[in-house]
Amino acid sequence: MTITLKVPSIACEACANTVTKAITGRQPSAKVSVDVATKTVTVETDSSREAIEQAIVSAGHTVES
Repeated sequence: MTITLKVPSIACEACANTVTKAITGRQPSAKVSVDVATKTVTVETDSSREAIEQAIVSAGHTVES
């Protein structure tokens, strides 16, 4: 399943790396793509949207609903 989330707190590549590590830390098989310019995170995963959102929030970022 593909999940796309708006993460307005992403400001740079370091933020993108933090978000990517947070998601893959919980879901090692997830394929994560972060677009810093549009502040969008796209994840290919079997995990739920809620689990991905929680991983992002736990890394200190915000998810727009």
